[in-house]
Amino acid sequence: MEESREQWGSKIGFIIAAIGSAVGLGNIWRFPYIAYTNGGGAFLIPYFFAIFTAGIPLLILEYGLGHKFKGSTPVAIAKVKKKWEWLGWWPTINAFIILTYYSMILSWAANYLWFSFNKSWGSDTNQFFHTDFIKLSSSPFEFGGFVFPILIGILVVWAINWFICYKGVKKGIEKANKFLLPTLVIIMIIIAIRAINLEGASIGLNTLFTPDWSKVFDPKVWVAAYGQVFFSLSLAMGIMITYSSYLPKKTDINNSAFMTAFANCGFEFLSAIAVFSILGFMANIKGVPMSEVVSSGVGLAFVVFPAVFSEMGAVGTFLGVLFFICLLFAGVTSSVSLIEAVSAPFIDKFGWARNKVVAVICIIGIAIGSLYSTGAGLYLLDIIDNFINNYGIVVVGLLEVVLIGWISNADVVRKHTNEISYFKIGKWWNICVKFVTPAILLFMLVQSVLTEIKTPYGGYQLSALFAYGWSIIGFGIILALIISKKKWKKDSLLDNNSLEL
Repeated sequence: MEESREQWGSKIGFIIAAIGSAVGLGNIWRFPYIAYTNGGGAFLIPYFFAIFTAGIPLLILEYGLGHKFKGSTPVAIAKVKKKWEWLGWWPTINAFIILTYYSMILSWAANYLWFSFNKSWGSDTNQFFHTDFIKLSSSPFEFGGFVFPILIGILVVWAINWFICYKGVKKGIEKANKFLLPTLVIIMIIIAIRAINLEGASIGLNTLFTPDWSKVFDPKVWVAAYGQVFFSLSLAMGIMITYSSYLPKKTDINNSAFMTAFANCGFEFLSAIAVFSILGFMANIKGVPMSEVVSSGVGLAFVVFPAVFSEMGAVGTFLGVLFFICLLFAGVTSSVSLIEAVSAPFIDKFGWARNKVVAVICIIGIAIGSLYSTGAGLYLLDIIDNFINNYGIVVVGLLEVVLIGWISNADVVRKHTNEISYFKIGKWWNICVKFVTPAILLFMLVQSVLTEIKTPYGGYQLSALFAYGWSIIGFGIILALIISKKKWKKDSLLDNNSLEL
């Protein structure tokens, strides 16, 4: 089995693909806002602490599992503890759910790339986005009809994903990332250089980086730092375990984890500089404080930034085109990694052909994704994304470290990565996996639950939160348990290399 398994063409190909997965929309529209609201420059202390005590240790853990057991997430988890195989399927299902709404956001970005050539969003970008473009309905249960420009965009995005993943790991994913990631970085550098030369850019940068040291002692800031690192590195989604399973026997796992984490971190800083320089320009033009123009997520990308680009004249057209290309490229490198994380487990377990698995995933993805092109699409995105991130991914990550750190033997993974890496990791890694990371993830989970009880998310009706939130989490767990009970076609996958004690 191991001989016939696909492999990356080179170590750098693997690292570029891993960085491509980590570098996503969150780096561009989430990190700058998180840093701004959590102490600016002072946020860097908990942020780097989180990278060293959670981000890198978890990357080493997932790289080590995938490489040692030469299989996707369910294979790796089942080889650690057979009864826990379901824990490998849950992130697989979560990854697919994320894919369904990710395609809608990329469709928006593709449409806005087209709009940016003549700034057809007009003067009221908020009205244009919510009413004219996505045709937002009045309730999460009111779907209305399909919005065809968004539906067509979703079809195109899935077609691109299919084309890349259909070709396989080396000829598809690696080749695409070798073009997309460097191009993405070059474009973001161009945007950042142009942005810091805008009038008022210094206002934005001073706002972003001026440290508020009092925030360093706020536990919520530390939770925000760990959350940002955890989500931005594609952890607990099955991606990194799957990607590392395609590595050759002799690979420097430890160094690869550090390179992936710091490259992702560097892109986040680059994005923050570009974003806040542009927002500083806007604050200067309008004569308002930064707090009135700062935003994150969908609002930043599709409401605030188009308004800024409209104020810039020809420069705005140039930056607008580059910005939406950036969103597209960042999204495609991430969505391709999600498709691989979903398809590899089915190929491993049932022995199905890659081309059939990828095609079926894309067809089902289009069918479900089309619901997001209705008037309720933004509501669905908002609720499902919140529950998948705060409960699905956090719980998977928590159970992952409990399984390796407490139920099994973390030293087996550490010794494996040390044997094939240039520099060795010490017992600090065990401490992070057994104590630091589980404690932080448990705290994040408890905080989310308590907040949910006090004030239901987003002010939505409980019926909507149950229909699109809690039920999605429940569905993921139940489906994971059902699939894990199915017989392995390739039993040899589970015969050797077990961590079972």
